[in-house]
Amino acid sequence: MRDSASMTSEQWGLIKEELRETVGRNNYKTWIEPLELTQIDNDVITFHVPTSFLGNYVSRNYGDLILFKVNGMSPDVRRIDFKVAANKGTDPAAKRAVQSTQSEKPVIHKKGLDAVRTSSQSAVASAPLDKRFTFDTFVVGKPNELAHAAARRVAEGGPVTFNPLFLYGGVGLGKTHLMHAIAWELQQQSPELNVVYLSAEQFMYRFVQALRDRRMMDFKELFRAVDVLMVDDVQFIAGKDSTQEEFFHTFNALVDQNKQIIISADRAPGEIENLEERIKSRLQCGLVVDLHPTDYELRLGILQSKADHFAMQYPDLEIADGVLEFLAHRISTNVRVLEGALTRLYAFASLVGQRITLELSQDCLADVLRASDRKVSVEEIQRLVSEHFNIRLSDMIGPKRVRTFARPRQVAMYLCKQLTSRSLPEIGRRFGGRDHTTVMHGVRRIEELRNQDAQMAEDLEILRRALEG
Repeated sequence: MRDSASMTSEQWGLIKEELRETVGRNNYKTWIEPLELTQIDNDVITFHVPTSFLGNYVSRNYGDLILFKVNGMSPDVRRIDFKVAANKGTDPAAKRAVQSTQSEKPVIHKKGLDAVRTSSQSAVASAPLDKRFTFDTFVVGKPNELAHAAARRVAEGGPVTFNPLFLYGGVGLGKTHLMHAIAWELQQQSPELNVVYLSAEQFMYRFVQALRDRRMMDFKELFRAVDVLMVDDVQFIAGKDSTQEEFFHTFNALVDQNKQIIISADRAPGEIENLEERIKSRLQCGLVVDLHPTDYELRLGILQSKADHFAMQYPDLEIADGVLEFLAHRISTNVRVLEGALTRLYAFASLVGQRITLELSQDCLADVLRASDRKVSVEEIQRLVSEHFNIRLSDMIGPKRVRTFARPRQVAMYLCKQLTSRSLPEIGRRFGGRDHTTVMHGVRRIEELRNQDAQMAEDLEILRRALEG
């Protein structure tokens, strides 16, 4: 047997620092910090732990990682052993609470659960957070300002104001960014909180793993001990009956304890197919916020923010006027694609040593631009606008100039200019053979009204979303 004192003070200290960087601050404080290295006997390294529950969890989730790090200092070690310290973890109720049982629905002993919580403030290993996704890097505009404000409110901590916060919207509109931003902010402002972020698929995987390993007691206690639970893309548990059942009970347990829950999905709770009605009802009890498709101004703001970042990375690289505006206009449905296009553009321009011009952008991003080309037709716009304003299509296209028909006609012309590649003369011909100057006047009038009339701005946004959806 070799004395481990030198490793405890020197080598083990270095290993713990490496583990802190790998597993994160919260997980380190919960699971690694309590470990006390006691001895190395032949090929076995032994740690004292405060409870058997903690030892079992560390063995399952971090054992291989710890062994790998230890081997870097002591190559002969082949196995890790965890032993409960003689003066710790001897409470019979605590032992009963943390041991796995054969039942899927065991009785949870409150005294034992309290013992587990005392031994660790954090219970569930959170998924990694993206350092880029903070509130500082989130560009706010009209389509996402409500979601941003709600996320900010939750991130302040304190009493729960709306539970759950449910964020929904299409791909690349900022749901995951806001989820990560909330988690980062909570960890920064309230490090004592047990904040857990994971995808619905990860929740399901851990549930299935607990069933397989007959550790449902551990699973239930771990998830019911969190302070803030964040589940991304909850639509993925739809149709998974057992997972939905456990999610429902976890949800209820946390709400009953006044713990905050934040959920995201690609659509509103009521529109998620194969999701149990009781879960839909629960999800709709809090604040449900829609992240709308981005408008031109927001897309341009996102590009300008990204360009400012690239200016520091590529200080000698110039970007011509109009390039960002061109990209904001052409790539309209997905922020990830938009940001990715600019990233590719800067990388390409730096490799070839050229200034970023409109021509270079069109050549470099030809495939992205083709995929993003709008496929909306003039006829589709005319039909939808006439239905929206409850007028006949023949009246909107016809010669009558009364306001009831003229304003919808101008709206349709404006949308044709914005969403199709048709020229002004072509658009005029589709509206009863009108001159291109008439179309130009209509487009300018709607642009003015959009900035002056809230109802007009709302009508345009509804129509744009319907056409681009």
